[in-house]
Amino acid sequence: MLIRIAPFSLLLIILLCWQGLVYAATEVQEPVNIAVVGKTKNDSFYQQSHKGCQRFARDHPNVHCIYDGADDYQDVRTQVLIVKELIRKGIDGLLISTTDSQFLVDGALKLAAKHAIPVITFDSDLLSEHAAYRLAYVGTNNFDFGKALGEEAKRFKVEPQQYICLQSGHQTTPNLNQRIAGVRYALSGQSTKRLSGENGWIEHYRCPLFTFGRRADALDQLVTMMKYPDPPIFLAVAGFAQFNPDYIIRMAQFKSLIADGKRVIISADTENSQLKALQRGLSVTNIGQKPFEMGRLGAELLHQFITQGREPAQSHYFLDFHYCNKGNSETCTTNH
Repeated sequence: MLIRIAPFSLLLIILLCWQGLVYAATEVQEPVNIAVVGKTKNDSFYQQSHKGCQRFARDHPNVHCIYDGADDYQDVRTQVLIVKELIRKGIDGLLISTTDSQFLVDGALKLAAKHAIPVITFDSDLLSEHAAYRLAYVGTNNFDFGKALGEEAKRFKVEPQQYICLQSGHQTTPNLNQRIAGVRYALSGQSTKRLSGENGWIEHYRCPLFTFGRRADALDQLVTMMKYPDPPIFLAVAGFAQFNPDYIIRMAQFKSLIADGKRVIISADTENSQLKALQRGLSVTNIGQKPFEMGRLGAELLHQFITQGREPAQSHYFLDFHYCNKGNSETCTTNH
């Protein structure tokens, strides 16, 4: 017997079947929990990376981005404890900026490997001997970034023997050490030892200064150097002092000296607080990175591996950087 179905009823049946297929497809999409762990949690740079992960998640509703890190400064032990806790809770992928490569691998990444949790590093890679514990690195080529900072310092050389002070974070942090090496290479042609007169560059006897990411210490170090009668060029390989909310207030005393070229402050990163300092003439140059894209691309690579088994095509995904000064501080970058 031939059964006739009215056009409206047929349309209703098609819609119900389509909805069932969509529901079934949604049901099989298991949640993908990606942890974004920076060196410090209260840092707008790493917060931008988390936003990049969230941007990827907007187009992939099954992706959930979990943000964490050491609260106030670069604490290698806290970073390891946080990663171990995330593994215990059950994450599917880890996007992490390395503070101490050996400590992180021994304390947490070997455990991640045991639980088959894929790892992408961003901002700061593992040392080359530990590369087996991550799928890929997403971020700046830190040696080239250091060279760019060093080339910028050359513009402000005024003495036959020019003193410079480098400010860093933790002594074992891979990306910061690579930046210091890049600065030294740009200024002297070698990257393995302190500057001691090569090409007319000498590192100040108190430097490099190490902040461990402590903003109060970083700003104190900078102010102390700026108070010297003939201070060195001050070059920070990350934001440090400029992330301190008191930076503008405390550095205002040096504004006229900076304007006259008697004080030179060059810094990595171009977060909003740093751009405000540039606009007020309290820094001369900032060279910035792309933390948002680090988080977005890192999440994409992890998602492809977790859901499709597709390994990253490259071991390193290098992103470009940009230059900001007082004249272009409102247009040189976009912060998220």
